Amino acid sequence: MRYRRLGITGLEVSELSYGSWINFGDQLDVAASRDLVHAAFSAGVNFFDCAEVYADGEAEKLLGLALRDLPRGDFVVSTKIFGNGTGPNREGLNRKRLLEGTAASLQRMGLAHVDLIYAHRPDPHVAMAELVRSMSLLVERGLAHWWGTSEWSAAEIEAAFVEAERHHLVPPSMEQPQYNLLTRQRVEEELAPLTARGLGLTTWSPLAYGILSGKYAAGVPAGSRLSREARLRKRATPETLARTEELARLAGRYGMTAAQAAIGWCLRREEVSTVILGATSRVQLEENLAAPEKCRAAGKDLFPAMEALFRSDLAR
Repeated sequence: MRYRRLGITGLEVSELSYGSWINFGDQLDVAASRDLVHAAFSAGVNFFDCAEVYADGEAEKLLGLALRDLPRGDFVVSTKIFGNGTGPNREGLNRKRLLEGTAASLQRMGLAHVDLIYAHRPDPHVAMAELVRSMSLLVERGLAHWWGTSEWSAAEIEAAFVEAERHHLVPPSMEQPQYNLLTRQRVEEELAPLTARGLGLTTWSPLAYGILSGKYAAGVPAGSRLSREARLRKRATPETLARTEELARLAGRYGMTAAQAAIGWCLRREEVSTVILGATSRVQLEENLAAPEKCRAAGKDLFPAMEALFRSDLAR
């Protein structure tokens, strides 16, 4: 496992990390989640990602239990705050929500602090100065070492930097955007310039919800996540599925799977600090963790061939 700096924080994170969205609580129980976290850690993964909303808080509990046996100084853990309930002040980024949500997350995880905490979505109802001040307070109180954003626009992140500079507050240190062969514009065109400010990128969904793994090449099975969510089905067009078949053939010529090629492709960008995986089995995890070395062994011709295959998706 290789490690990269998270922007200018100086923090080193494994180039591949392990997340708990969808899998923890929904597909993995206590024993299975612990097994996968420990397997990832043994392979060199040191960054584990979560959010208060994942499985209505159950994912944080499972991740906390899985990390309990590991040396606290040897792993980096994050959570994301925006809301996990209905009713007044149960959603958003006002100071009450941020402080109380963070306290509840730490309690569920059994931790005194997280290393990274994210504002899980932008909140147009909270003044940016107030939001940055509240996130700074979390850092100053030692509840998190650094704060960042998730799925914010470049303009919103820039506004946070401006407010932090104006009021001598803690600026955001990282953004967590989706990044894969089908979703490129935000990272490559919008966010890349912000890395000059020291922003790190912890990217998610390298397989585009599984589409790039090739498992839907023969069609979308009834009961699968793709069959249940219309917004995802729109991405699995016949053209895209045909490209994933070609990706699988291309990857096979280099001795790897389509999933491994897609994961390794994300790491070709220096701005990417880590790529978050969401494996649900040991076999899948081990396959994914082998991606960087397989791609490095493939040489310089693999990624240009992948670029040519998916080039018209750049503007999406």
